[in-house]
Amino acid sequence: MKYKGVIACGHKDTARAAEIILQEGGNAFDAAIAAYFAACVTETVLASLGGGGFFLTHCADGKNVLYDFFSQTPINRRKIDEVDFFPFNADFGTVEQEFYIGLGAAATPGAVRGIFTVYRELCTMPMTRLVEPAFLLAKDGFTIDAFQVSFFQVMKTIFNLTDESIDIFGSRRSKGEPIQEGEFFKQPDLANTLDALAREGDKLFYEGEIAHQIEKICKERGGCLNSEDLALYQTAKRPPFQIKYKGVKILINSPPAIGGILIGFALKLLENYKIQDIGLGTAEHINLIANVLASTNSTKIKICAEEPKKLKTENIFDPDYMEIYKKKIYGGKLSTRGTSHISILDNKGNMASLTISNGEGCGHIIPKTGIMLNNFLGEEDLNPIGYYRWPSNQRLISTMAPTLMMRPDGSNYALGTGGCSRIRSAVLQVLINLIDFNMSVPDAVEMPRIHIDNDTLNIEEGYKPEEIEKIKSDFPNVKLWNKTNLYFGGVHSAMISPRNVDGKGDSRRGGFFKVVE
Repeated sequence: MKYKGVIACGHKDTARAAEIILQEGGNAFDAAIAAYFAACVTETVLASLGGGGFFLTHCADGKNVLYDFFSQTPINRRKIDEVDFFPFNADFGTVEQEFYIGLGAAATPGAVRGIFTVYRELCTMPMTRLVEPAFLLAKDGFTIDAFQVSFFQVMKTIFNLTDESIDIFGSRRSKGEPIQEGEFFKQPDLANTLDALAREGDKLFYEGEIAHQIEKICKERGGCLNSEDLALYQTAKRPPFQIKYKGVKILINSPPAIGGILIGFALKLLENYKIQDIGLGTAEHINLIANVLASTNSTKIKICAEEPKKLKTENIFDPDYMEIYKKKIYGGKLSTRGTSHISILDNKGNMASLTISNGEGCGHIIPKTGIMLNNFLGEEDLNPIGYYRWPSNQRLISTMAPTLMMRPDGSNYALGTGGCSRIRSAVLQVLINLIDFNMSVPDAVEMPRIHIDNDTLNIEEGYKPEEIEKIKSDFPNVKLWNKTNLYFGGVHSAMISPRNVDGKGDSRRGGFFKVVE
């Protein structure tokens, strides 16, 4: 095969970092790690060394491993009147979503430890080389584009929250505003941090100076994290959840994360249904997908009620339980967040699907590092029993769903998205487009999407008005979006087959696709 690999991600400079590594002979995992560090520079609203994520890997020898480095709740909870923890509304244009920010919203960051775990087990190139493209981007700077500005505007309150954040992300030409389109963006403190991590390793973050700075700022400004939280944090490894859907093998995130099994549950509901026969974009098509999405919302309540350590997929996929939902879906209506993704396949057969998040960011910078801490304790979807009621020292339940797909003809796909509760709906719809409608990757990704939020059916621009009218008897609360929007996720997808390559960086989130020759 003449291709060294394919890359789909959220920014051209993120892709360029991965491209450099593939061109130098690195594997998909080397390239994904280089892309991750670059994303922390170029996609700072979505990715941060202060966040967490999941890295789904398939090695050329057939081994599949899911690396879970999502955030952990703190060991100790301070009194609520002692913590920096308050609400803020993100305005997506057509809908607003509430989050909590402040240092009290920060959970134990897992990203750095997770990335170094993958590096030690699967990578072939020196960490100093994998970090170098990101280091140079942070040190020398790059020009902010319109799409990144749109993220900064939605999260403006967060990036204007503290003087330290304003110093990094504030516009040099428009006082009081985040950095603007066309401005040159340098992050010298982050560059120094990246360089130090590459040379000293993850102990610097979890036991060294960075850990001390996290403990200090949380103690002084109302956070819950301390040095013990950081020192005890470990990457979890487990087999991915595996499902066959209409002859196609799908690997996806496994419990205690819930995004993967919710997608698997939806696919199981649809496995005997000939979706392609009902017509793409018809009222029947919209109604079917909407009902399936509503079923996963209902199923999520059952999943979140379980203790994550005791969660068993067989409980969710019990045939009698499935049959209840199948009858409801085929018979009528059921009752009823900042993330990025990197997909990389190489020509050796290695596959990397990496979903990363900082939530929206808590608004506080770890001193002298350029790193904003996450706000995972302030995201509704990650706190199903209510805000500031989290159990001590436990992995947060995530909706992230990095996905790998293998067709019988040898075509391999990597895909995933950010978008909090929209992750499962976005990934599900792209999988259906690829498998049931046999679309190309670009068409599957760019097809308009829908999403159920409570009792509201959100419909993206692109469906015919007369088809939408037909479903309002079943879904009276319909919200129409007048254009595609980042609210519906960004499914960055890549494919290599024995015959060709294909892929798409989702335009909803400024995505970029690159073939490396």
